[in-house]
Amino acid sequence: MIALRLNDLRQHSDTLRLRSGKSVTVRFVEPRDADALQAYFRALTVRSRYNRFLGAMSELPQTELHQFTHAGEGDRFSVIATMSIDGHETIVGEARYAFDPDTDNFEFGLSIDDRWQGQGIGSALLGNMECRAAAFGARRLFGDTLRSNEVMISLARKSGFAFTNSPGDWKLVRFEKHIDAAPRDIPCASWRMAAAASGEIATASLAN
Repeated sequence: MIALRLNDLRQHSDTLRLRSGKSVTVRFVEPRDADALQAYFRALTVRSRYNRFLGAMSELPQTELHQFTHAGEGDRFSVIATMSIDGHETIVGEARYAFDPDTDNFEFGLSIDDRWQGQGIGSALLGNMECRAAAFGARRLFGDTLRSNEVMISLARKSGFAFTNSPGDWKLVRFEKHIDAAPRDIPCASWRMAAAASGEIATASLAN
């Protein structure tokens, strides 16, 4: 399957239903989100920021903030999970990922606002990463986290990920899952349609 084009990606956002009945919207980060995203990272606890960036960081450096808010640059994509709180769109989680078409690998990292942890947002966002990986045609989904990050390790284990050593850094553990899903089997509707459309484009190109 060919990689989805950036213009196609921007059309897609997902509404995820939590076990509480509340809904979370997952959409691509845009330049207009820079201040809100920076505020989100600043509001995380020191431990959560350390776990997310695998080291001490109080906020995103401006170069990284620019990368986060410009989807597709360097073949990396950032999304935010938002909820409507008191009538305002509020960031409650985020994820950043990249697809390597040469290896069919999909790498990602994510975080959830400390105040919203334990409500199923992490599981829902992780499942959404699987949908996006399958839509890209990835065969392997993985991430690295600190061995001390019990929350992420527990989340990955409950979601069926296997664990192995992370190459080159004994402080990290890698969690990974193999994907074998045809476009019609992708569980997220919007990404099922995106993958199908991508396949149709590829077929049309081959026919011409």
